[in-house]
Amino acid sequence: MLFHRMRPWMLKGILNLYGPYLGAGVRIRHIDSEWRSAEVSLSLHWYNRNAVGTHFGGSLYSMVDPHVMLLLMQRLGTDYIVWDKTASIQFLRPGKGTVTCAIEVPDEAVEGIKQATENGAVHLPEFSLEVKDADSTVVARIHKQLYVRKKG
Repeated sequence: MLFHRMRPWMLKGILNLYGPYLGAGVRIRHIDSEWRSAEVSLSLHWYNRNAVGTHFGGSLYSMVDPHVMLLLMQRLGTDYIVWDKTASIQFLRPGKGTVTCAIEVPDEAVEGIKQATENGAVHLPEFSLEVKDADSTVVARIHKQLYVRKKG
């Protein structure tokens, strides 16, 4: 599969040119060379404001949506099936200006997933993300649950 041979800088470039991200103002700022973390941002522009002048809630979620899954797929390799299963978002404050999210898939999480799935069992790991404004105030919290199973 081509995706598993991709380098972080390649994925960053592809995602930054991806139509929905480009049109929404989402930018991938960084993807770690070991696929452990990524940082994404969303700038507020005239073309992506809602009726009250803040970020759309759907845009706040979409900026982080695929990244935990993508990082985990790279960390686990082609012997695993990784899918998003559920997600929820809690809006805490209006998103104004540029908001960012640091996304991490720690080594401990990867090792725990490998142990939980070594006999072919399904594992449903959970990850929490925070979208922050320029003052580091949390604007939204996203909770994601993934589906992971070892192939074969």
